[in-house]
Amino acid sequence: MAIIGQPRSFHKRFKFLVEIDDIGHAGFQKCSELSVEVANIQYFEGGSLIPNKSPGRLTFSDVTLERGATQDHQLFDWFQDVVHMSSGLGLPDGLYKRNSDIVQQDRDGTTLRRWSLSRAWPVKFVAGEWDNESDENVIESVTLTYDFFELTVR
Repeated sequence: MAIIGQPRSFHKRFKFLVEIDDIGHAGFQKCSELSVEVANIQYFEGGSLIPNKSPGRLTFSDVTLERGATQDHQLFDWFQDVVHMSSGLGLPDGLYKRNSDIVQQDRDGTTLRRWSLSRAWPVKFVAGEWDNESDENVIESVTLTYDFFELTVR
């Protein structure tokens, strides 16, 4: 995972870091649950009264990160790439779908868990309140969709 720049001190109060290929990182205070659901396929053989059950397709829910901050605008630029794609201006998948990690840290900044999201892209971006006394670009929330996730650090 490529991180632009060094982790900054403002991340101390944001315990979920998002690291995105070729973009950088942002800190967030809250992260929604990551979930996956397996469809239950049932079929009856012969005159059986009891169904045979098999796993079906997987459905991964979107993840929302809330109350975030970053010192650059690369996360919003990524969202704009998606907007351009959806408006028909065209971008191949490789330019807007990116691998991303959500890193949960303890109070000391030690990594507790690292979840890797494959081929993620933002589907919603909510800018935060403006504060002229802050050096940070506040992000109220960003919602990411992705193909699948995996736990990479336990």
